[in-house]
Amino acid sequence: MATSNIQQVKDRIEQKQRIRRILGALGLLFVLGLTGLGMWYVGFTLAEFVRQFPIWLNSVVRFFAPSFVDLTLATQREGVGGLRAIWWTLMHPSTILEAAMAVERSGSILIPAAITTIIVGFTGTVLGFPLALVFGVLGSERVTPFPFNFIFRGTMSAIRSVPALVWVFIYIALFGISEKSAIIAIATDTIGNLGRLFTDELEEIDDGPIEAISSTGAARAQTVIFGMLSQVSTSFIAWTLYVLEINTRIAISLGVVGAGGLGQYIKLKLQFGSADAYAQAAAGLIVVMLIVISVELVSSRVRARLRPGENEGKSLVDSISDLFDSSKWLGTDTERV
Repeated sequence: MATSNIQQVKDRIEQKQRIRRILGALGLLFVLGLTGLGMWYVGFTLAEFVRQFPIWLNSVVRFFAPSFVDLTLATQREGVGGLRAIWWTLMHPSTILEAAMAVERSGSILIPAAITTIIVGFTGTVLGFPLALVFGVLGSERVTPFPFNFIFRGTMSAIRSVPALVWVFIYIALFGISEKSAIIAIATDTIGNLGRLFTDELEEIDDGPIEAISSTGAARAQTVIFGMLSQVSTSFIAWTLYVLEINTRIAISLGVVGAGGLGQYIKLKLQFGSADAYAQAAAGLIVVMLIVISVELVSSRVRARLRPGENEGKSLVDSISDLFDSSKWLGTDTERV
């Protein structure tokens, strides 16, 4: 290649790079401008933030001495507070069962509040799953011809447009603001969110297995079950576990509006505003973090075990026994290294 041609190519590359840098800078300025405009619209100012920061810092400090005096009925009755309440409870395991049975105290005792939160998130996910599966499958254009699939897609979009925090108020006439309304609200939210994930997953499957099943003279339902759903069963389980994580967090949020569980406990404590109440609310926040991290840990490990090839060549018994291998659950096994 002649020297002049090389120079032309070099000039073109440099010109493209200059244009890209200019467009990047303009894009950044545009985003910053929009951010500034948004802050002006809501009245957010840096001066106010700096003025309020020490006040916020003082309020946060009150959370640094958690008191688990409400961990069980017994710790509350005996007045065992601070972190010592945890050790005291472990030394008296029967008090855990006593607290777990105190369902009516789930707004004022931590253990029943935690159990209620987990039950609301789990049950809502399980109840929403069947309809999410039906709507998700029928919303796919591969199963339901266009434009009829949009009847199901539109229904899921309408459900997703309303947050679970609003659904719980819609169900007030059924059960009032309670754990039962929270379960139904989460189930409804699950239909929209999980169903849409199922639909998107079905749109990406291979045509090969579908054509192979159809060529055998299989009925439409058999083609859907054995040619389509068999390709995405692992993904469906993984998405369901992911939605379960989200629903556990939503259950805590619903508690803040009075639907029971840890959200309700923390809200009630913060309303008192005293140092003791903040310490007890801090204990509630620690329990929230423990639940969310535990659900996320278990969910992520189950999803990891469902990855293709993870259990390839293993018998069912071996696969099940592997589930009890603590090193693999904790990600400390050396086989993958």
